[in-house]
Amino acid sequence: MKSKEYLSMLQKILHLVDEGVHVLDKNGNTIIYNDAMSKLEKMETKEVIKKPFGEVFKNLNNENSTLLKALKYGESTTNLKQTYLNKYGKEITTINSTLPVVVNDEVVAVVEVAKNITKMAEMSHTILKLQNEIGKPEIAKTKKIRKYNFNNIIGESSNFTEVIEKAKKASKNSASVFIFGETGTGKELIAQSIHYESKRKDKPFIAQNCAALPESLLEGLLFGTSKGGFTGAVDRAGLFEQANGGTLLLDEINSMPYELQAKLLRVLQENYIRRVGGTRDIAIDVRIISTSNEHPKIILKEGKLRKDLFYRLNVIQISIPPLRERKDDVLMLAHMFIEKYNERLNKEVVSISEDAKENLLNYEYPGNVRELENIIMSAMSMSDDQAGTLNSSNFSIQKTDVEYINNHEEIGNEGIDEYLGNLEKKIIKNALKINNNNITKAAETLKIKRQTLQHKIKKYEINI
Repeated sequence: MKSKEYLSMLQKILHLVDEGVHVLDKNGNTIIYNDAMSKLEKMETKEVIKKPFGEVFKNLNNENSTLLKALKYGESTTNLKQTYLNKYGKEITTINSTLPVVVNDEVVAVVEVAKNITKMAEMSHTILKLQNEIGKPEIAKTKKIRKYNFNNIIGESSNFTEVIEKAKKASKNSASVFIFGETGTGKELIAQSIHYESKRKDKPFIAQNCAALPESLLEGLLFGTSKGGFTGAVDRAGLFEQANGGTLLLDEINSMPYELQAKLLRVLQENYIRRVGGTRDIAIDVRIISTSNEHPKIILKEGKLRKDLFYRLNVIQISIPPLRERKDDVLMLAHMFIEKYNERLNKEVVSISEDAKENLLNYEYPGNVRELENIIMSAMSMSDDQAGTLNSSNFSIQKTDVEYINNHEEIGNEGIDEYLGNLEKKIIKNALKINNNNITKAAETLKIKRQTLQHKIKKYEINI
C-alpha cells in the first residue's frame, strides 16, 4: 500500500475515535487531523490538513507547543494540560499526550491525542473567582450566603445526639476532621456547623467536591497557578490560599486522584503550598474537614485513599448514622420540612395522617434526610389542597429493593461490608435498567450525584 493511501485510510479510521488526534510530518505539516480534533479546536479539517502548523496556530512555538516540542526535541508528554488559541482567537484547553515517531534516530512524525476540558477549565476558573468574591467585604454586604450552625440541626435520637456532641467538641479546636456518612445524611451541614462554632468562624469556609474535576484541574484549583507554569497559565490563588485562616472542606475525598493525595499530604505536613508552576512556598493556616460517603475501611482496603493521608485527616472521626437508624427523628424532620415548604409553596399543611406516618416510619430512606425532604416537597407540590393534612395518597414512597432484599435474604458468610456492597450493586443495576442505562436519570432515581453514581459503576464494574 502506498503511503498516500495508508494516510487516507488512517485518517478515515481516526474519524471514529472520540479523542482528538493531530499528526505532523517531519516538516511540521499536518498530515492527520480527525473530526474530534476539528470539533475540539472549532476549525474545519480543510483549514488545517496539509498546512504548516505554525501558520494555523500562530501563537504557538517550539517552547509552548507540545507538538512542536516533540518534533524538535523528541520529547514525549503524558496528560499535560495546555491552553492556547485557535486560528480565530478562541481559547481552547486540553489534556494532551504527545509522542514523537522515531525511525533510525530521526523524528519522522509526531502524534498528539487530546481531550477537550475547555468547559471544565472555565468552571474551575469560575469557582475560584466566585470563592474569591465571597470573601470580599463589599460582596458579602450585597450577597447573603447561607451559613449553617448546630441550631439548624434537627434530631433527638441518641445515636445522632452523640454525633452532635462530638462535633461540638471538635469545634473547640483546629484538628482535622474526617466525616463519614451515606449520601444525604448531612455531612456538609455538620462541617459548616463545626466551622461556624469555632474560633475560625469569621474566616472563610470553602467547600470543594474532589470528584467534580480531573486531577490536572483540581490541582490548580486547590493550590493555585503561577504565570508560565503551563501554556495559558496566570497568577491565581487557589482554594488553600483563599481559605487561609479558615476551613477547607474536601467533599468526597475518596474520589481525589491518588497522585494528588501525595501533594495534599505534603501540604498538611509542612503547612505551606506551592502554586502549580511556581517556585515560591506560601505559608497557609487552614483547617481541613474531609468527607466520604463510603466507610473508611472500604476506601482503605480498596486503595482509594492513602493510609498516611487518612491518618492525617482522621484526627477526629465523625460517623453520621443513616436515617433508617434514626427513626425517632423521621416525623420531627418531616414537620420541619412541611414548615419550610408551606412558606415556599404558599400552603398551610398542618399535619400528617396516621397511615402516612406509618409509611414514613417504615421506609428505609436510601437517600436519607435529603430523600425525606424530597418526599415531603413532592407530596406538598402534588397536593390539591392548600391547607389540611398530608395522607398516604400524597406520597410517592414505593417498596424499594432495599426493603425487598432485607425481607427475603439473609446475610451469608461474606460479612456485612461485602453484603451491603452486593446489595448496593443490585440497586444500582436495577436503577440503570429502569432508566435505560441513562446515568443522569438513574442518579436522580437513587437521589445521589451523577459523579457519585459514575464512581460506583466503575467500582462495581457494572457494564452499561
